[in-house]
Amino acid sequence: MDERERALAAAHSAATDFLATLPERPVWPRADLAEMLERVGGPLDEEGRPADEVVRELAERADPGLVAIPGARFFGFVIGATLPAPLGADWLVSAWDQNSGSSTLTPATVALERTAGEWILDLLGLPATASVGFVTGAQVSNFVCLAAARAAVLRRRGWDLARQGLYGAPRVRLVVGAHRHGSVDRAARFLGIGQDDLVVAAADGEGRTLPEALTGALGECGDDPVVVCLQAGEVHTGAFDPFPDLVPLAQAAGAWVHIDGAFGAWAAASPALAYLTIGMDAADSWTTDAHKTLNVPYDCGMAIVRDPADSIAVFRTGGDYLMYSSLDPWDVTPELSRRARGVPVWAALRSLGRRGVAELVERLHLNALALERGLREIPGVTIVNEVDYTQVMFRLDDDAATRALGAAILEEGTAAVTGAEWAGHAVLRCAMSSWSTEESDIRRTVEAFGRLVPLTRGS
Repeated sequence: MDERERALAAAHSAATDFLATLPERPVWPRADLAEMLERVGGPLDEEGRPADEVVRELAERADPGLVAIPGARFFGFVIGATLPAPLGADWLVSAWDQNSGSSTLTPATVALERTAGEWILDLLGLPATASVGFVTGAQVSNFVCLAAARAAVLRRRGWDLARQGLYGAPRVRLVVGAHRHGSVDRAARFLGIGQDDLVVAAADGEGRTLPEALTGALGECGDDPVVVCLQAGEVHTGAFDPFPDLVPLAQAAGAWVHIDGAFGAWAAASPALAYLTIGMDAADSWTTDAHKTLNVPYDCGMAIVRDPADSIAVFRTGGDYLMYSSLDPWDVTPELSRRARGVPVWAALRSLGRRGVAELVERLHLNALALERGLREIPGVTIVNEVDYTQVMFRLDDDAATRALGAAILEEGTAAVTGAEWAGHAVLRCAMSSWSTEESDIRRTVEAFGRLVPLTRGS
């Protein structure tokens, strides 16, 4: 074998060894950043080393600092595992090394991504003619969609953002729900929309924006151009905004409607859960991820815009050395150079089929319900949210005990959950995102909490 083949063989061996440890390895890392810097840092050697030796050393040194995200009991944040087909496809993406901005330069990967985008639009019940830009995740997707929205609402007021810039432009107002994800504010900040430009609409106890609050927020905007951001899947509770009520209100006021559905938009692919997303298809743009609910490798989000012309108006590039076709990936996202991150999406969808996608989403919901039932049987545990989708939020009697329980489960290693704050109190949040979670994993997790709760309540 040449050096490249030896390096790939070493990587294959290390990867399969790591995956084999997932059922029993501690879910949380066993080393912190300082310890990992000690393991992998130090001055750079004067001379290089053989590629396969470097790969084996990398795997050995990194191991204590790895979190078992691909496993069955990682319930922290909202992070999916990786299905087998997209994992293999992702390895091919690296081996092919296609710079996938141009369909003329890299027609194979662009065709795969375009097909994956068409499948996603179909599964989620969104307009078949929308543009789908594959980006790093929901943060960049929100940025892309809000950039298109900002330019569009200004254009309706006769302001050409591409030509005239922002100086002297009408003030764009962004109406958001009280429980929107922080990535929305961050995306707005990237676009020059500050906190003073945000109008916050009140929400109910599950984080759903209230129609009467949206009406009031729209009234506060006066004659300013307006973008309204709604939510499919609140990150703590999993709740969905009432789109049939909210979208018409926003559109009657002339607003662009964007829906942040990083993990929740996938409910539309399930006949049993699609009711949560009724009315979502009437919006102007949508954010979602594949590395959450669809379980493809990081990183992969999708920025979906109803009218591709709105994407092109902001992102179409220039340069006399570049090659163009009718609608290239670099026309609808900020990147020129990027890996073909949509290819694993094609592989995931091809491996699952329409029925498999629905079953995956429904299984995540059923796992959340099973965890909720198990946690309710533990004395001292209070379930905080309505488990409508994939999120389970709970707490103990007081904040200190709740935080202690969160630290204890990570130290104990059976499962990973993450802490948060809700209604002024500390909570623990479990997100069902992994295709590999089974009934036995839920049972092991509940048993671990059952052992730890009496210890932390008494501490």
